[in-house]
Amino acid sequence: MSTGDILLSARDLSVRFGGVLAVNNVSFDVRRGEVFTLIGPNGAGKTTVFNLISRIYTPTAGQILWHGENGGAPLALTQQAPYEIAALGIARTFQNIELFEHATVLHNLLIGRHTHRSTSFLSEVFFTPATRRAEIRAREKVEQVIDLLDLQHHRDSMVAGLPYGVRKVVELARALCTEPKLLLLDEPSSGLNVEETADMAFWIQDIQHELGISVLMVEHDMSLVSKVSDRVLAMNMGEALASGTPSEVQSDAKVIEAYLGTVDDVSSLRRTA
Repeated sequence: MSTGDILLSARDLSVRFGGVLAVNNVSFDVRRGEVFTLIGPNGAGKTTVFNLISRIYTPTAGQILWHGENGGAPLALTQQAPYEIAALGIARTFQNIELFEHATVLHNLLIGRHTHRSTSFLSEVFFTPATRRAEIRAREKVEQVIDLLDLQHHRDSMVAGLPYGVRKVVELARALCTEPKLLLLDEPSSGLNVEETADMAFWIQDIQHELGISVLMVEHDMSLVSKVSDRVLAMNMGEALASGTPSEVQSDAKVIEAYLGTVDDVSSLRRTA
């Protein structure tokens, strides 16, 4: 694999909160155009890794390198301010939905276009031709995302009145409106029913194949992981256990032990079942 294939690299990443080592010496690469998934039990450090990439947290040791521009020198994300991350081409969703509940779906998605704002305060006050053209371009991009995720019927609905599953999709849509190169999905199937999870898998595949966006995902639903992931990294207690294809990782002895206990524990469960 050449360095040109890599979009984001984590190298020897660690973070400590007081006496707790939440992430310990974790390294991985996210390749261009792939879906790369972090799995592991609760408390494994998966979302902490997301928060390090988003610059919500600062690593105690290690580095995160962003290869957003082909052929250019990698950028150290740890030297960037949190508000600069989206402008680089990195967008994310959250475990707990973070939307403006008393605004419409359309207005929430338009907020996602803020990283592409090119007009000045005065030009917006006087609504100049340049501002009008910028608003038209923003609306066109938002409508494309609405069509992709089948949100047409909810365009003018207030977010507060929407079902949970639809709100998850709206948050995904807002992230896509930033036109990211890398999309961080933090447990996208959490709280969804079987049909909604199947739809989410379909949309993740569309995002990867039709939009060419790389995806870094944290997920517990192994059926979704197996369906959409190119590669998987299993974590436990802040450390990397195994990396490879979904089937390779799921059959790894260390991963099985992290999820189910020791081999003796699993054998005992089978005997008493």
